[in-house]
Amino acid sequence: MPVALFSCHTPSPTLHRMLPDALRNTLEERLDATIESVAPVRGGCVANACRLETDAAPFFLKHGPDEVARTFPGEAAGLEALGAADSPLVVPSVHDTAPATDDRPGFLVMEWVNPGREGRRFWDRFGEGLAALHRHTADAYGFGQDNFIGRLPQSNAWTDDWPTFFREQRLAPQVDMARERGRWRDDWGTALATLYRRLPDILPRSPEPSVLHGDLWKGNYLVTAVGDPALVDPATYYGHREADLAMTELFGGYDDRFYDAYRSAWGLAPEYETRRDVYNLYHLINHLNLFGGGYAAPVEDTLRPFK
Repeated sequence: MPVALFSCHTPSPTLHRMLPDALRNTLEERLDATIESVAPVRGGCVANACRLETDAAPFFLKHGPDEVARTFPGEAAGLEALGAADSPLVVPSVHDTAPATDDRPGFLVMEWVNPGREGRRFWDRFGEGLAALHRHTADAYGFGQDNFIGRLPQSNAWTDDWPTFFREQRLAPQVDMARERGRWRDDWGTALATLYRRLPDILPRSPEPSVLHGDLWKGNYLVTAVGDPALVDPATYYGHREADLAMTELFGGYDDRFYDAYRSAWGLAPEYETRRDVYNLYHLINHLNLFGGGYAAPVEDTLRPFK
């Protein structure tokens, strides 16, 4: 939510830190609009975020240096893929994105979603909407470009076999990063090798390649002004739909009505809980790489059945 408003035409040092002149000038030219005010938005952990009030419309802006801006093309492509699925879920439209240059940060400009409170059927609509989103499919697993999961790269090379994709494009790169950062424990190796060997028996070989949000924890949805769910901050790819559901359970925050509505719209195969834990291992190792040793215990707990 915005916490303060600043006139973009007031020579305030705070304002210039929020929106440097070179960035403001570029945005006004490319949006064909005059920026009247800017307000910081809480919640982002990677990029600077703010609401732009212009004479055309309000916009949501993310901006940052190159190491941040490199995440924007993948995010924009993900939002466009989710929007193309034509589900009942709100997906902000992308207006513009550009890399950082010597004189200004890179940026991503999106539609502003006015916030509100959950409507009476919010969770039902969310579950039904996610099931409808997942009905939008591709011919293989992956995505048209690599992107990022948080600040870390996510590989999306097209693959015909789902267990192979999940091993090679999801688990293996995160394990390699953890080893490079000294966060992988040698005594996890045997369990990991067993898991890799058993993946074709645990995961379906060829589930429908559904379009996925990819990072669907509770911080990556919004409530619109009319009380409906909206999706933001995706790490989109085409994969097994249960991977999205699994992530909703990892950190909690979703009502039982969400799961009931999803299952009513599209049921789950037996032994979902086992697959859920395997899918969430990817996110746990990612968090181990991002935030350190506090995630070692849940990684070990997930690997324990495979020792």
